Amino acid sequence: LSVGKTCLINRFCKDTFDKNYKATIGVDFEMERFEVLGVPFSLQLWDTAGQERFKCIASTYYRGAQAIVIVFDVNDVASLEHTRQWLADALKENDPSNVILFLVGSKKDLSTPAQYSLMEKDALKVAQEMQAEYWAVSSLTGENVRDFFFRVAALTFESSVLAELERSSARKIGD
Repeated sequence: LSVGKTCLINRFCKDTFDKNYKATIGVDFEMERFEVLGVPFSLQLWDTAGQERFKCIASTYYRGAQAIVIVFDVNDVASLEHTRQWLADALKENDPSNVILFLVGSKKDLSTPAQYSLMEKDALKVAQEMQAEYWAVSSLTGENVRDFFFRVAALTFESSVLAELERSSARKIGD
Protein backbone atom coordinates (compact mmCIF):
# COMPACT_ATOMS: atom_id res chain seq x y z
CA LEU A 1 0.00 0.00 0.00
CA SER A 2 1.36 3.43 -1.04
CA VAL A 3 4.77 2.12 -2.14
CA GLY A 4 4.66 3.90 -5.50
CA LYS A 5 3.43 1.29 -8.01
CA THR A 6 1.16 3.68 -9.91
CA CYS A 7 3.71 6.51 -9.85
CA LEU A 8 6.33 4.14 -11.25
CA ILE A 9 4.10 3.13 -14.16
CA ASN A 10 3.00 6.72 -14.80
CA ARG A 11 6.61 7.93 -14.86
CA PHE A 12 7.44 5.31 -17.47
CA CYS A 13 4.31 5.42 -19.64
CA LYS A 14 3.38 9.11 -19.39
CA ASP A 15 6.61 10.65 -18.11
CA THR A 16 4.64 12.32 -15.33
CA PHE A 17 4.71 12.40 -11.56
CA ASP A 18 1.51 13.31 -9.72
CA LYS A 19 1.97 14.30 -6.09
CA ASN A 20 -1.82 14.12 -5.62
CA TYR A 21 -1.79 10.33 -5.55
CA LYS A 22 -5.10 8.49 -5.52
CA ALA A 23 -5.14 4.86 -4.43
CA THR A 24 -5.66 2.32 -7.19
CA ILE A 25 -9.04 0.63 -6.92
CA GLY A 26 -8.78 -2.98 -8.03
CA VAL A 27 -6.52 -2.99 -11.07
CA ASP A 28 -5.34 -0.46 -13.64
CA PHE A 29 -3.73 -1.19 -16.98
CA GLU A 30 -1.20 0.49 -19.30
CA MET A 31 0.41 -0.70 -22.50
CA GLU A 32 3.72 0.38 -23.98
CA ARG A 33 4.71 -0.60 -27.49
CA PHE A 34 8.35 -1.17 -28.42
CA GLU A 35 10.36 -2.35 -31.29
CA VAL A 36 12.97 -4.87 -30.21
CA LEU A 37 15.44 -5.82 -32.93
CA GLY A 38 12.94 -4.54 -35.48
CA VAL A 39 10.11 -6.70 -34.10
CA PRO A 40 7.00 -5.00 -32.65
CA PHE A 41 6.53 -5.88 -28.98
CA SER A 42 3.91 -4.75 -26.43
CA LEU A 43 4.48 -4.58 -22.71
CA GLN A 44 1.21 -4.83 -20.79
CA LEU A 45 1.53 -3.37 -17.30
CA TRP A 46 -1.12 -4.40 -14.78
CA ASP A 47 -1.11 -2.07 -11.77
CA THR A 48 -2.77 -3.87 -8.87
CA ALA A 49 -4.12 -2.22 -5.75
CA GLY A 50 -2.06 -2.56 -2.60
CA GLN A 51 -5.03 -2.49 -0.26
CA GLU A 52 -5.86 -5.80 1.42
CA ARG A 53 -9.55 -5.61 0.41
CA PHE A 54 -8.60 -5.70 -3.29
CA LYS A 55 -6.18 -8.62 -3.00
CA CYS A 56 -8.61 -11.25 -4.31
CA ILE A 57 -9.47 -9.10 -7.35
CA ALA A 58 -5.82 -8.36 -8.09
CA SER A 59 -4.73 -11.99 -7.86
CA THR A 60 -6.83 -12.95 -10.90
CA TYR A 61 -4.70 -10.57 -12.99
CA TYR A 62 -1.46 -12.30 -12.01
CA ARG A 63 -2.34 -15.45 -13.95
CA GLY A 64 -0.13 -16.03 -16.98
CA ALA A 65 2.25 -13.18 -16.21
CA GLN A 66 5.65 -13.31 -17.90
CA ALA A 67 7.16 -10.98 -15.31
CA ILE A 68 6.21 -10.10 -11.76
CA VAL A 69 7.36 -6.79 -10.33
CA ILE A 70 7.13 -6.54 -6.54
CA VAL A 71 7.50 -2.93 -5.39
CA PHE A 72 8.41 -1.68 -1.92
CA ASP A 73 9.30 1.72 -0.44
CA VAL A 74 13.04 1.92 0.35
CA ASN A 75 12.15 4.17 3.31
CA ASP A 76 9.80 1.62 4.89
CA VAL A 77 11.30 -1.63 6.20
CA ALA A 78 7.81 -3.09 6.74
CA SER A 79 7.03 -2.72 3.04
CA LEU A 80 10.13 -4.77 2.22
CA GLU A 81 8.95 -7.48 4.61
CA HIS A 82 5.52 -7.54 2.92
CA THR A 83 7.11 -8.30 -0.46
CA ARG A 84 7.45 -11.97 0.46
CA GLN A 85 3.68 -12.32 0.91
CA TRP A 86 2.91 -10.42 -2.31
CA LEU A 87 5.27 -12.71 -4.19
CA ALA A 88 3.69 -15.81 -2.65
CA ASP A 89 0.25 -14.56 -3.74
CA ALA A 90 1.46 -13.88 -7.29
CA LEU A 91 3.16 -17.26 -7.56
CA LYS A 92 -0.09 -19.06 -6.64
CA GLU A 93 -1.23 -18.05 -10.13
CA ASN A 94 2.03 -18.73 -11.99
CA ASP A 95 4.71 -21.35 -12.44
CA PRO A 96 7.77 -19.95 -10.61
CA SER A 97 10.11 -21.45 -13.22
CA ASN A 98 8.22 -19.68 -16.00
CA VAL A 99 8.16 -16.12 -14.68
CA ILE A 100 10.80 -13.39 -14.46
CA LEU A 101 10.90 -11.75 -11.02
CA PHE A 102 11.88 -8.21 -10.12
CA LEU A 103 12.10 -6.57 -6.71
CA VAL A 104 11.89 -2.79 -7.05
CA GLY A 105 12.70 -0.31 -4.31
CA SER A 106 10.86 2.94 -4.97
CA LYS A 107 11.13 6.46 -3.57
CA LYS A 108 14.92 6.37 -3.58
CA ASP A 109 14.95 10.17 -3.76
CA LEU A 110 13.58 10.34 -0.20
CA SER A 111 16.57 8.49 1.34
CA THR A 112 19.95 9.78 2.29
CA PRO A 113 22.82 7.76 0.80
CA ALA A 114 23.53 6.26 4.25
CA GLN A 115 19.88 5.26 4.81
CA TYR A 116 19.63 3.80 1.34
CA SER A 117 22.85 1.83 1.75
CA LEU A 118 21.45 0.06 4.82
CA MET A 119 18.15 -0.73 3.10
CA GLU A 120 19.91 -1.88 -0.06
CA LYS A 121 21.73 -4.64 1.87
CA ASP A 122 18.41 -6.00 3.13
CA ALA A 123 16.74 -5.59 -0.27
CA LEU A 124 19.53 -7.46 -2.05
CA LYS A 125 19.20 -10.29 0.47
CA VAL A 126 15.43 -10.50 -0.12
CA ALA A 127 15.91 -10.33 -3.90
CA GLN A 128 18.40 -13.19 -3.72
CA GLU A 129 15.94 -15.29 -1.66
CA MET A 130 13.23 -14.58 -4.24
CA GLN A 131 15.61 -15.18 -7.15
CA ALA A 132 14.60 -11.73 -8.37
CA GLU A 133 16.55 -8.96 -10.03
CA TYR A 134 16.78 -5.91 -7.76
CA TRP A 135 16.31 -2.34 -8.96
CA ALA A 136 16.10 0.94 -7.03
CA VAL A 137 14.14 3.75 -8.68
CA SER A 138 12.71 7.20 -8.13
CA SER A 139 9.45 8.02 -9.88
CA LEU A 140 9.85 11.65 -8.82
CA THR A 141 13.23 12.16 -10.52
CA GLY A 142 12.88 9.34 -13.05
CA GLU A 143 16.11 7.70 -11.85
CA ASN A 144 16.41 4.16 -13.27
CA VAL A 145 12.74 4.03 -14.35
CA ARG A 146 13.28 3.78 -18.12
CA ASP A 147 16.28 1.46 -17.71
CA PHE A 148 14.24 -0.80 -15.45
CA PHE A 149 11.27 -1.09 -17.82
CA PHE A 150 13.56 -1.57 -20.82
CA ARG A 151 15.13 -4.46 -18.89
CA VAL A 152 11.68 -5.93 -18.23
CA ALA A 153 10.82 -5.56 -21.93
CA ALA A 154 14.12 -7.12 -23.05
CA LEU A 155 13.79 -10.15 -20.79
CA THR A 156 10.11 -10.74 -21.57
CA PHE A 157 10.83 -10.35 -25.29
CA GLU A 158 13.64 -12.90 -25.02
CA SER A 159 11.38 -15.25 -23.09
CA SER A 160 8.64 -14.90 -25.74
CA VAL A 161 11.06 -15.57 -28.59
CA LEU A 162 12.52 -18.64 -26.86
CA ALA A 163 9.04 -20.01 -26.13
CA GLU A 164 8.03 -19.49 -29.76
CA LEU A 165 11.20 -21.21 -30.99
CA GLU A 166 10.46 -24.15 -28.72
CA ARG A 167 6.88 -24.39 -30.02
CA SER A 168 7.88 -24.11 -33.67
CA SER A 169 10.77 -26.61 -33.41
CA ALA A 170 8.52 -29.07 -31.57
CA ARG A 171 6.04 -28.86 -34.45
CA LYS A 172 8.80 -29.47 -37.00
CA ILE A 173 10.15 -32.46 -35.09
CA GLY A 174 6.62 -33.91 -34.78
CA ASP A 175 5.97 -33.42 -38.51
